[in-house]
Amino acid sequence: MVSLEGGAFLMGADGPECIASDREGPVREVEVSAFSIDPCAVSNGRFAVFADATDYVTDAERYGWSFVFGGLLPDEFPDTRGVIQAPWWRQVYGACWRQPEGPHSSIDDRLDHPVVHVSWRDAEAFCRWSGVRLPSEAEWEHAARGGLVQKRFPWGDELEPGGEHRMNVWQGTFPSQNTLGDGYLGTCPVDAFPANGYGLHNTTGNVWEWCADLFFAGPLGDLPHPVDPADSAGEEARVTRGGSYLCHHSYCNRYRVAARSSNTASTSTGNTGFRCARDAEPASVPAVVAPPGRSHT
Repeated sequence: MVSLEGGAFLMGADGPECIASDREGPVREVEVSAFSIDPCAVSNGRFAVFADATDYVTDAERYGWSFVFGGLLPDEFPDTRGVIQAPWWRQVYGACWRQPEGPHSSIDDRLDHPVVHVSWRDAEAFCRWSGVRLPSEAEWEHAARGGLVQKRFPWGDELEPGGEHRMNVWQGTFPSQNTLGDGYLGTCPVDAFPANGYGLHNTTGNVWEWCADLFFAGPLGDLPHPVDPADSAGEEARVTRGGSYLCHHSYCNRYRVAARSSNTASTSTGNTGFRCARDAEPASVPAVVAPPGRSHT
């Protein structure tokens, strides 16, 4: 893990890009304690070790289906139910973390890609087994910014500086055409793009990442000035951060470090994963050694 000293930083964003219902603003100073966080999202290979060791069954496996982006399904795939407000999301029976697009698919060639079709509860179970935890939303944003102050992305304000793609998001016209300008249609390896200033990969794009927090139902400006605000009150929905390979400026400009979204704790989709964090290790205390010839208690 990457160890960060913590401290105060400016969290959130204001301005025309912000999505009011997501409650990104106002920009406020938030303090986080020292902590450590994964440089990458948890991969399929890493999740497989956990699932095989514990016989863990994810929510998607228990329910028998999960949400899959229709553009990843073969043309001959049978018709399935879609989400009314987002018809590109399809209910696919048999879709789960081992079979991301349903029974015809596998992760054999995607072991270094982020695990998806994991709910918040699944992520929590992995963390408990691993002796770690999910990051708070404030920790996540502090780490995602990589030391930059109030920049749109982990590398600065330009989406594609010098024409270079820095993350895995939708290229072209959503949802009908993806030019694959960044090299990927679905997920990409967890370390596919350069790390930010703190050594974290893909804190924007690729997959949404679960945070520990409940999704606060009121304006963030009404919150007290918290330290490590992982106890925000709200409905069952949990915070997700970072955007995904489906984000596009035409409808989902949420691939910025300040952007946020949510989903219910039992929901799984083909574009949501997680990374782990833990509290800072306590400073070691030097042992007291008695001088020669004297006892010490």
